[in-house]
Amino acid sequence: MPAQTSGLHHVTAIGGAPQRNIDFYITGLGLRLVKRTVNFDSPGTYHLYYGDEAGSPGSLMTFFPWPGVHQGRIGAGQSTTTAFSVPAGSLGWWKQHFADLGVDSATTSLSSDEERLSLRDPDGLQLDLVSSSITDPRAPWDSESVPAEFAVRGQHSSVLTVNDPVGTARTLTEDLGLHLVSETEDRLRFAAGPGGAGHLVDVIADPSADPGLSAGGTVHHIAFRVPDRDTQSLWREQLVDRGYSVTEILDRDYFTSIYFREPGGVLFEIATDTPGFDIDEPLLELGRSLQLPPWLQPNREQIEASLVPIELPSENNPGTRGMRG
Repeated sequence: MPAQTSGLHHVTAIGGAPQRNIDFYITGLGLRLVKRTVNFDSPGTYHLYYGDEAGSPGSLMTFFPWPGVHQGRIGAGQSTTTAFSVPAGSLGWWKQHFADLGVDSATTSLSSDEERLSLRDPDGLQLDLVSSSITDPRAPWDSESVPAEFAVRGQHSSVLTVNDPVGTARTLTEDLGLHLVSETEDRLRFAAGPGGAGHLVDVIADPSADPGLSAGGTVHHIAFRVPDRDTQSLWREQLVDRGYSVTEILDRDYFTSIYFREPGGVLFEIATDTPGFDIDEPLLELGRSLQLPPWLQPNREQIEASLVPIELPSENNPGTRGMRG
């Protein structure tokens, strides 16, 4: 029996101007910047992590924001929509909120139990806010721009678009331990563990879709949760034995990771829940200053000089309301 994921860990996407990204995800979406670091593989650009107060697994959306990045193409072999969970009855408030920010949105319904508000971020990334009849018990981040009664509770689901869903479905069920919970003409829904928000993956079959192009406004990869490195190591062995090309375990400071592509072309990551985002700065100060892993510390001055200056809205940190961070 393969190891089983307990749900979504994070989604990582490619963006453009860092300040524009920060303004949208903090003020527009009401998330907290929980870590300001760099792309460990290309430290000339930021890696920005947004989530709830502590950056809990399942709440996280992360970005590589490259100023002047070329526009990508959303298509087959990608996670094409990232969905966040919001309370039932809140989509009217969100629609007006985005209208006030000059962001177009449209309401759609997948079923009698689920309604979606669809929009794009400033780089064209497709986002959905999902209002479900099933209560999401996760606590929201206390944001000035989004009242708690309407606020994002965390990830809801990721939508994968592939030309042929057979191999993708096999990977999700046989290798990641998810189970099929619903099926329509062009969409399969899989759930991890108990299911519900933060545990869902939708697979859309589109045989005519052009391949996606990874650049600005596209998802780079989606990550699934695993409790610790020992479980991750065992899972890696099982995936290799089943014929996947899997990276070595990589240290991301706040978790460890392995990566592989499923048959439909989507890049998957398996990331640990530990050690978390408060290992190098206090919980109350998450995201306020640039954090670097030990092996990049000797190059701090050079790295800081290469990064575009950014400013955080005051709402990003408790105890600093009314200030600029």
